[in-house]
Amino acid sequence: MAEQSLPLAAHLRLHTHDVDEARARVGNELGDHGLRPVSSGIHLDARLNGMTFDGVGLYSLRYGTEVLITPQPVDSYLLVEIPLAGAAEVSHGRDRIVSTPELASVLSLTRPMSMRWAPGHESMIVRFDRAVLEAHLGKLLGRTPRRPLTFSLGLDLTRPPARSWLSVVELLRREAETGGAMLEQPVALGQLEGLLMTQLLLAQPSNYSEALSAVQPRVAPTAVERAVDVIEARAAEPLSVEELAEAVGVGTRALQEGFRRQLETTPMSYLREVRLERVRAELRVCDPGATTVTDVAYRWGFVHLGRFALAYRRRFGESPSETLRR
Repeated sequence: MAEQSLPLAAHLRLHTHDVDEARARVGNELGDHGLRPVSSGIHLDARLNGMTFDGVGLYSLRYGTEVLITPQPVDSYLLVEIPLAGAAEVSHGRDRIVSTPELASVLSLTRPMSMRWAPGHESMIVRFDRAVLEAHLGKLLGRTPRRPLTFSLGLDLTRPPARSWLSVVELLRREAETGGAMLEQPVALGQLEGLLMTQLLLAQPSNYSEALSAVQPRVAPTAVERAVDVIEARAAEPLSVEELAEAVGVGTRALQEGFRRQLETTPMSYLREVRLERVRAELRVCDPGATTVTDVAYRWGFVHLGRFALAYRRRFGESPSETLRR
């Protein structure tokens, strides 16, 4: 793969031919590890690009030759390694896979492991802060997880749930590569990170999959009413369904079931409708020469502008730009 085609090229963290420097610098971002070229006499050509956000880091990495990597167990984060080209043999405890562009590896990093990257191997790596991810899991469950979160090793990227997760990764990558306005909007970025964590927890088998799929208890109507009040008051803030459930003292999936039963919608659909109304109200009083639809949409948490415009037209019978011009 050409140098400039490695994702996140504008966010270079490292380019070196020195094994010790590569081990140390990549270790600062992705955890301490052993690094050894398999063939002596072949020079390393290590390149690491990356960006970090609140609880998530996004990186691209290659070594330019066949290498053996032995990560040290760590309890501060988890990694998802998505091959872009080539293959990697991955051993994690008793589990072993050959990771390819169709099969990512989810590294819980709680057990000894090793990876052998083929000469042409290049990857995108998503780093999750373990404390943030487990707190997000707790919001989905409605209780604090008592055991460390561990995933199955292989993530089948051909399955619909995994493809949905990968599409969120790609959206974050595009925003990072283009300097997208979404990254400057806390509401939009918070929603994107939350979606990235939720989709991974639902798509990949883990020691909490059974709990996540369990039947949820019914919530009292007052909990739904309180959630509606929170949405109305905090529509401009970063607000996920997990945070909403926490604010009213119930589990995420129980709150979702309460909204479906009582309001025939979901918490996030209700929030979207409130935000659409707020966007329309703002567009109707803004100066078209001093603001843009994009700015207003991002300010109210709409991260997919195409979907936003479609939802707006369906709701109000005109485009957002038409409202702004009037």
